[in-house]
Amino acid sequence: MIDKLRGEIELFERHIEIARTVRDHQPIGITRLAELLDLPVHRVRYSLRVLEQDGYISASPAGAVVTQRTEALLGALDQNLDDLIAILSSIRR
Repeated sequence: MIDKLRGEIELFERHIEIARTVRDHQPIGITRLAELLDLPVHRVRYSLRVLEQDGYISASPAGAVVTQRTEALLGALDQNLDDLIAILSSIRR
């Protein structure tokens, strides 16, 4: 159970890292993202697909760009992470 949770957190971390990199370098293509993040292209492609399906990234002829939803996500990220940390901390005994 813990391994599954750890995997989901690591995947979320990658999605956030990709969203931040797109924001900072937009428009940007998959290959350039993979180079900047030192990730395999297939992992970047998967994260972009997830981010696009959730409305955080939009495809353009020149490459991926962020949406207003991305700015909201990243702007509230610290508070949301603090909330999650509080939940996890309550599990400890």
